[in-house]
Amino acid sequence: MKKKHHAARHWCYAWQLGVGEIKYRANDDGEPNNSAGLPIYGQILSFEITNVLIVVVRYFGGTKLGVGGLINAYKTATKLILESTAIVEKTIDIYYQLIFDYKDMNKVMRIVKENNLEIKKQEMYLNCEYVISVRKKNAVKVKQFFTDLRCLKVKEVEC
Repeated sequence: MKKKHHAARHWCYAWQLGVGEIKYRANDDGEPNNSAGLPIYGQILSFEITNVLIVVVRYFGGTKLGVGGLINAYKTATKLILESTAIVEKTIDIYYQLIFDYKDMNKVMRIVKENNLEIKKQEMYLNCEYVISVRKKNAVKVKQFFTDLRCLKVKEVEC
């Protein structure tokens, strides 16, 4: 960014990484304390996004904005960028292997359909074997549905 905007005075940024254990940083790059990086980071929190880096490049235009003006400028610039950007939503999924008899297919499929689960792998030999994908936030509940059936084996697997 500094090479691309070499005439600018400030390259203020904030980033956030992770889901379970979140790491973040906000940098004012020479602006008054907490007048640039934190307003940028505040918008990241407001939009509830992660795995993101936002850099706001500021050129001096001859008018001093003051701390309040800087906060507003960095916050507004970040908000406008996030509103006009396509945010990609990805889910964290847990995968379960289900092993059951053919006679229990309807029971299993009812739970799959009611919970909008995705079947990632399906094998039909002597028994039926599915690998299903479940959003992490629903994993405990869905696993309990299958466990309550008592007619199949459920185990978490890597996919």
